[in-house]
Amino acid sequence: MSNPGDSDTTPLTSIQQMADYLAVGCKPAEAFRIGTEHEKFGFRLDDRLAPPYLPADGQPGSIRDILAGLRRYDAEPIMDGENVIGLKQGGASVSLEPAGQLELSGAPLETLHDAKAEFDWHFEQVRAVSEPLRVGFAPLGFHPFATRAAMPWMPKGRYAIMRRYMPLVGSLGLDMMTRTCTVQVNLDYASEQDMIRKLRVSLLLQPLATALFANSPFKEGAPNGLLSNRAHVWTDTDNQRSGIPKVMFEDGFGFERYAQWLVDSVPMYFVYRSDRYIDIAGRSFRDFMNGKLHGETGTEPTIGDFADHVTTVFTDVRIKRFVEMRGADAGRPDMMLAQSALWVGLLYDDAALTAAEALLRGAGWAEANAMRAAVPVHGLATPWKQGTMRDLARDVVAIAQDGLKARCRLNPAGESEAIYLAPLADIAAGAPTQAEYWLARYRDVWNGDLSRIFAEAAV
Repeated sequence: MSNPGDSDTTPLTSIQQMADYLAVGCKPAEAFRIGTEHEKFGFRLDDRLAPPYLPADGQPGSIRDILAGLRRYDAEPIMDGENVIGLKQGGASVSLEPAGQLELSGAPLETLHDAKAEFDWHFEQVRAVSEPLRVGFAPLGFHPFATRAAMPWMPKGRYAIMRRYMPLVGSLGLDMMTRTCTVQVNLDYASEQDMIRKLRVSLLLQPLATALFANSPFKEGAPNGLLSNRAHVWTDTDNQRSGIPKVMFEDGFGFERYAQWLVDSVPMYFVYRSDRYIDIAGRSFRDFMNGKLHGETGTEPTIGDFADHVTTVFTDVRIKRFVEMRGADAGRPDMMLAQSALWVGLLYDDAALTAAEALLRGAGWAEANAMRAAVPVHGLATPWKQGTMRDLARDVVAIAQDGLKARCRLNPAGESEAIYLAPLADIAAGAPTQAEYWLARYRDVWNGDLSRIFAEAAV
């Protein structure tokens, strides 16, 4: 999330400055941290409708009420104009997605054990605040029965701009904003070359993550024929800024080439000045740098503007001053923690990263895109070489387990972080994914009554 007041006002005049901005993220391995972000749908217990930002219709519970209640946990408000649109809690923050999906952006933590404790404390806070308000929260990849029109909108300036612009560049962008939830993990890199290695392995395996964490098989009250409708939505949201860009696999790619791509290929959304968002959606950042937008913005570009622009890129793996994995549906807390465990195990141990590179040798941009297109429908049954992606999952999870054991970060019981991969090991061995589990519940237990999903999925 781009927070007002966080911007660096240093004048921006060159691509090199942007590359240098990204290179600041380089750090020694002993300083690597884990930052997990996860989203969940709010629902009113009495009617299962999404709570609005402000109280309405005499119904208890609103998103503003939730934020007000969470302030008692040493939280400071984040404002957008006169509206509270998030909270800072030390190194973590609570923020709002466009339809009020509640997001925890976790603090940079040393171990997955710390991440587990952060999850537990956050869910405890949310339950303590929301239950008296007759509100619950459920992490699912796509809203199981609400229509797009039924979802509320949060009063955030950048979302108003995106709401206007999204229908111009894809048919499903408003669904992405209002009816999806994801879980992401942010991980560090030591150097430009280390970033490239981690980025390419992560891009090639992001479709596998989509299949493993698929958790959105319903739309508007019935099965949708997909395992991850959230992933399907991203195929027609805004393809200039999403997906798996070919540039990331080209020779010579690095911080500077990435900055050039951002400037020349990804249109802008806004410029933030004097506590307001200036809508320039669709305009070129290169033109902004060359002074051609001065009449619309009344200002010259800064490093802060570039930092904001980076947050409007929605590739399956995003480069900021870290790499961000974006291919998974939100799901059960143990699965969301497993998502972080998977990538930490693969990327934070050099032997594991080397093994993953060897496993993927010969695959590139074309293979990644073919898998990305197939997994929303076929999940782990998607073909991979002479087998399926479930076969790939077994090898990848095993590599991640070795990587986590090698890190040797133990909890008080003497267990390594590899314990958090247990649900993925089960799925790789043949257990159902979350989407398959819900479909079986819908068919065999609920007798087609999808209204029961929120009670069972609530955290």
